[in-house]
Amino acid sequence: MKILVMMPTYNEIETIETSVEKLFTYNPEVDLLIIDDNSPDGTGALANHLSTENSRIQVLHRSGKEGLGQAYIAGYRYGISHNYDMLVQMDADGSHRAEDLKHLIAAASSFDLVIGSRWIPGGAVSNWPWYRQGISQAGNWYASKALGLNINDTTAGFRVYRSSLLQRIDLDQIRAQGYGFQVEMTLRSQQLGAEICEVPILFIERENGRSKMTLAIVLEAFVLATKWGIERLIRR
Repeated sequence: MKILVMMPTYNEIETIETSVEKLFTYNPEVDLLIIDDNSPDGTGALANHLSTENSRIQVLHRSGKEGLGQAYIAGYRYGISHNYDMLVQMDADGSHRAEDLKHLIAAASSFDLVIGSRWIPGGAVSNWPWYRQGISQAGNWYASKALGLNINDTTAGFRVYRSSLLQRIDLDQIRAQGYGFQVEMTLRSQQLGAEICEVPILFIERENGRSKMTLAIVLEAFVLATKWGIERLIRR
C-alpha cells in the first residue's frame, strides 16, 4: 500500500523539522508531502532542504495562504494523481503524534476513513484549558447531532482517507476551511456510504509557534453545521 502523509504549513519553521523526523522514526514506510502556503518565515525553504536529504519528501508550494481546506484538497489531488492508496492528514506542529499514526493506518486497511479521535475512550488532549476542551466537545456534539453523524470527533484533523473514497467526492464543491472543512469532509464521506471509524489518540497542544485557531474558524464550523443540518431536515 502506498501511503502519503500531507502536512500543510504556514509559518511552521520552529516545528516542521522535528515533526518530520518523528514521522519517519515511527513510520519509515510512508511518503511525505509538505504543502506550504508561501510562509514568510522561511518554512518553504526549509521544506525544500529536507526534501533534498530524504527522497520520500516532496514539497508543494502554493502562492499564498488560502486556508487549510484548500491546502488539503491540493494534497488530495497530488496523492490521487500519483497513485497513492491512503492519504493522511497530519499537522506539522507536533500536535498529532507520529507514534499514533501506525494505529490509524492499521485501521485504514478495513475502513474508508479513519479519524484520530480525542473524544472517545482512550483519547485525550494535553495542555488544553478546561474551557477549550468544553468548546471542542460541545461543538462536536452539536455537529454530530445536527448532521446525523455517529462520530464523536467530527472536527479532528488527524485522519486517513482511502484514495478510492476521495475520488468519489466532488472536491470542487468543498468550500469550508478549518474545523468546518473536517466536518464537511466527514459529512460527504458518510453520504457516500463510506465505512468510518474512530481511533483514540493523544492530542498535544503545540509548544512552539502560534495556534491557527481563531473565533472566525469556530463560527464558520457552527454556521455551516447549522446550514447543512437544516438542509438535511428539508430533504427528509
